[in-house]
Amino acid sequence: MNIETVWNNVLKNEGEIFHQIKGKEFSYTVSNSGNSICLSTTNQTISKSLLAQAVDLMPFNNTAPLQHLRAPSYLFAVLTDSRIV
Repeated sequence: MNIETVWNNVLKNEGEIFHQIKGKEFSYTVSNSGNSICLSTTNQTISKSLLAQAVDLMPFNNTAPLQHLRAPSYLFAVLTDSRIV
């Protein structure tokens, strides 16, 4: 999976409901710059470059490989969703 395909799918699914590994729901909006997403349940953002770092670690079965990155549970939720990958 490459970051451009993932990012295009992220853009297409703005506002949709996603689920963290423990079931907590969230959505996101694309920032005004178009290079990051703003999470609905925290004031953290996920940049396209951060998402690319996580894509390079795929596949993963839990958040452990993502713990060194910001917002690992959100990254996991987005990158394991069938709408995105």
